[in-house]
Amino acid sequence: MTARHDPGHPPPENREPDRTVPDPGRPAPGPPAEEPPAEERPPEDRSAQDRPAEERPAGRDRPAEVTGPASRAPAAPAPGARTRAVAAGPSHSVLMSLLGAWALAVCSPEETLYVEAHLTECDTCAEEALRLRDAVGLLQTERGLDLDPLLRSQVLRDCLDRRPARTPVPDWARPYDAETARLDALLRDIGEAEWHAPVRLRWCEEDEPVVRRTTVAGVIGHLMVVDGLVAVPLGLDDPLFPAAPLTPDERTERLWGAAAAPLTRSVHAPWREQNHALIRRVSFASGGVADLSVPYGDFALPLRDALIDRAFECWIHGADIADAVSYPYDAPGGPHRHDMIDLAARLLPAALAHRRRLSLAGPPAELVAAGSPGRSLHLEVEGPGGGDWYIPLDSPAALGSPERAVAHLAVEDVEFCLLVAGHVAPKEAAAGQRGDQAAVRDVLYAAAGLSRL
Repeated sequence: MTARHDPGHPPPENREPDRTVPDPGRPAPGPPAEEPPAEERPPEDRSAQDRPAEERPAGRDRPAEVTGPASRAPAAPAPGARTRAVAAGPSHSVLMSLLGAWALAVCSPEETLYVEAHLTECDTCAEEALRLRDAVGLLQTERGLDLDPLLRSQVLRDCLDRRPARTPVPDWARPYDAETARLDALLRDIGEAEWHAPVRLRWCEEDEPVVRRTTVAGVIGHLMVVDGLVAVPLGLDDPLFPAAPLTPDERTERLWGAAAAPLTRSVHAPWREQNHALIRRVSFASGGVADLSVPYGDFALPLRDALIDRAFECWIHGADIADAVSYPYDAPGGPHRHDMIDLAARLLPAALAHRRRLSLAGPPAELVAAGSPGRSLHLEVEGPGGGDWYIPLDSPAALGSPERAVAHLAVEDVEFCLLVAGHVAPKEAAAGQRGDQAAVRDVLYAAAGLSRL
């Protein structure tokens, strides 16, 4: 049955009018006429939606919705017709402001896409981006993976500036604290097998190079028993108690000879505990410990100099271990190197006198009263740890004087430290020389003579 509708009421909204019967007042249906693309039509023929926003009439930002056949989707463009894809994105000024962040590689992924797409279209921004990227390259210096040796000290100093330590470490004990911490970090980073890696220890005796072979564990044992020389005057336990010889060489030979089996990584813990005990003792001790005498056998050093000497040996043997296990290991920081070089420079007059007693150096050219200026060598050490020292040549009791300088020796700070350690031969040291060549030679060989096991 077909439903009939009252002529006075409109048909239901969900029914489309029957189009099978043509309407006399309408044109016959057919395919819609193709319109030329918007860019090919004259401006006066373009519809409102084709015009720029500033040319549209007020109140007509969007075309009115049309019902019926005209509301259907437009026909696909004809083959060969040009289409324009407009990509929405930030404006030119915004993209230009992002160039600095792009050069630093801190843009978000979306911002990076917009900036890089813009650089292919804008020559001005592309040139600016290249300049900024080159500038960023200048800010990034090439450096190794090893941390700055002074990083720990810098962090502690910054912390202590905010909150001073109740019991600070004395300045003269800080090189020892830093170098033992650096070596401890290396030892914690190597495996069990590397503790038995062969290590070559080098020094100089009577102008001749000496080499001794041991293991990583043997080096740490050597450092521990020689540090015992400093521990005893402070009232700490001696690792070789009760019968302990005095000289560093004898102490080391006693340890290595008494071991029933080669030393292992078990020596690490007591060595590190001894480091901590020394630092705590000198930090908590009342005034006067800096001048305690530390015997080395045929000579003695005040405690402040002995700890700097131990810091120097810890660095040198730490570098020996690093070479054996292929580990990066930098020199100490400039201020700590300066303390080590200053100690060596102060020991050089006595080393020159010792060489004369062994007939390894010529007799003094001029004797002066104790405390008076005598012939001197100007030792100029370059680099962050460097400085200028005037070394008396004829007597340890004389004073070095710029006015009495007869020779000048210039050397880089790390090179001088390696010379003092016996790792560089005097005749091979990279040093500038001027003046009395005999004096220069005597000082170079005396510096190498400061080395020991």
